[in-house]
Amino acid sequence: MEDEGLSTTQISLVREHSEAIKPPRALWVPFELGRPLGQPNDAEFQKRVLRACLGLLEAESGPVLEDYQEDIPAGSAGYDFTGMSCPIDLHPVPSNDSELTKSLVQEIGQIAPWYELAVDQRQRTTVGISELDILDAARFLSDFIEDPSSPSPRPEMEVGPMLKHTCEDLKAFYSEAMSAQPGMSSSLVVENWLWNETVLGKVLWNFREEHVDDPDSYIGYLAQRGLIPDRQIQLKGAPVF
Repeated sequence: MEDEGLSTTQISLVREHSEAIKPPRALWVPFELGRPLGQPNDAEFQKRVLRACLGLLEAESGPVLEDYQEDIPAGSAGYDFTGMSCPIDLHPVPSNDSELTKSLVQEIGQIAPWYELAVDQRQRTTVGISELDILDAARFLSDFIEDPSSPSPRPEMEVGPMLKHTCEDLKAFYSEAMSAQPGMSSSLVVENWLWNETVLGKVLWNFREEHVDDPDSYIGYLAQRGLIPDRQIQLKGAPVF
């Protein structure tokens, strides 16, 4: 397009990539991956990012790589565990596995109104890949944690892929519910809550610990690399690989 006389510009989330590729014009932004415009639900903030990016079109030649100087407002994306509390009144995380199914189902019941609010606000959801009701998904995951011989609830799908879809639905259900809460627009804050303050987080940590060396290669890989974000594993002091 540049060769045909059409100027181009872009937003860069990884500065090193732009330095290597050398696009004609790029604005590097200091935001988390997946959020090139920064603060969600903040039109004015996002407009400022877009204006800065479009402003690079004024450069007559390149490559141009500029840094965006404004970060997300303090408190919107903080990653400080200290004093963090969940605005949903959850019961204490159980200390033994025999309580997991009951506690997980109870927790989902508490969160469900917030999930419905999130769906109403956005008119969409990413929950549904498992094709299970969310409570059935929770029961299958808990059953597997307590008895790895538990069969897949969908006979046409093997246990490994069924577990992956189940976990994705549960994580999405929790994340969407919590993101509807005031002050929880940052995905990092939601992620921190999910993995450290919920029964589901405990269940998934247990899954990883018990199945990281599973003889089923699919389940082993899911436990090791496809379940918990690397930064959460590192914060626990556990090896990522």
